[in-house]
Amino acid sequence: MALKVGFVSLGCPKNLVDAEIMLGFIKHSGYDLTNLEQEADVLVINTCSFIDEAKEESIKTILELAQYKADGKCRSLLVTGCLAQRYPQELLQDIPEINGLVGTGFIPGIAEVIDRTLNGEIVVMVGKPGYLHRADNPRIQATPAYTAYLKIAEGCDNCCSYCIIPEIRGPYRSRKIEDILDEAAGFADHGVKELILTAQDTTCYGIDLYSRLALDELLKRLEDIEGSVWIRILYTYPTYITDELIRALAGGKKVCRYLDIPLQHAADTVLERMNRGGSRGEYVSLIEKLRSAIPGITLRTSFIVGFPGETEEEFQELLAFMSLVKFDRVGVFIYSCEEGTAAAKMEGQVPEDIKVERRDRAMELQQKLSLEINLRKIGETVTVLVEGISSEGAGLYEGRSESDAPDIDGKVFFKSTKDLDQGDFVKVLIENASWYDLNGVQVE
Repeated sequence: MALKVGFVSLGCPKNLVDAEIMLGFIKHSGYDLTNLEQEADVLVINTCSFIDEAKEESIKTILELAQYKADGKCRSLLVTGCLAQRYPQELLQDIPEINGLVGTGFIPGIAEVIDRTLNGEIVVMVGKPGYLHRADNPRIQATPAYTAYLKIAEGCDNCCSYCIIPEIRGPYRSRKIEDILDEAAGFADHGVKELILTAQDTTCYGIDLYSRLALDELLKRLEDIEGSVWIRILYTYPTYITDELIRALAGGKKVCRYLDIPLQHAADTVLERMNRGGSRGEYVSLIEKLRSAIPGITLRTSFIVGFPGETEEEFQELLAFMSLVKFDRVGVFIYSCEEGTAAAKMEGQVPEDIKVERRDRAMELQQKLSLEINLRKIGETVTVLVEGISSEGAGLYEGRSESDAPDIDGKVFFKSTKDLDQGDFVKVLIENASWYDLNGVQVE
């Protein structure tokens, strides 16, 4: 009987893709997979270490699963991903239950590490980050069958002063268009209805391979693949959104009218300290251009409050910008002081209570703006990707419109007299709205 491997993946969609690739290599090597941690002979935690909260969640999960070495079948506990890449020696020293570590550059080695740890070795397979997966790698999809993440590049060259990602993930590396198209076609053949393009920076795609920003060309080629209905784009860097890309977004039949543009702040002085490209004025012009070229586009962004040196005046600039632009979706995050970054050495570190207070004020403003936006959708008919029967009430289904990315945006709850399957597309008349979700009834 094959040994069983349990797997937990934390963090962002990019990390989830790594987990799916590792699951593929594990299964390909003859191990069985299990969702029951108490039945696993091997437990793997794919970790995140982007900010303090992510590190804390990763450590907590490792310690929780380590209990199965004493109370369950577990013979080997492995830690993979960003935390393993960043703190290999500290993890082995502080958590002796760990049998093996796999860094971000050694994803195909996961099965070898399992083999060796089961034979009694303590294995550290951590070195220079540099792995870039291919379409012919084994992969087990962990998302619902109708949605898949398509990682188009790895690493980052932007070097924002607060971010440790270039150290953990290495320099920017694009996958070849042909390889991405092969993987996308495979997903479509297996019934995937929504392809979500992801990378540390999707808009920088192609610069290293083709000496030009090539996301627009990739989108046009993906449009020609039969089957998939929605193509969604995450993590776009504002200064790399070209006119060619905007035309590709506007002219696409499958590309969602949705763009995730993490701006991080709106005060020019803070953006400069963050080492971010662009300025408040350039951001306003970009958003006006996008809304003019693509009527109905949903714009999502994220902001960091409490960055070193942030004054109340600079924070007020951010609030004024939010009120002016009126983003559909906003995530507000408290600045996390990450060792090894330029920002960690800056003077003027903002006290934690002020950071929390500013986060709450910004989110309170955004809730009001989001409610105004959603209330205007009452009476509209929207296309919804069905995700299943809802637990919110009897007779309710739930799903997402093209304005909603999975796990980070809201949902559409709706009544239907028909039996619907996950992955169906239906038309829903919006009858009510909150600041986060929409409610309606299926009309076709």
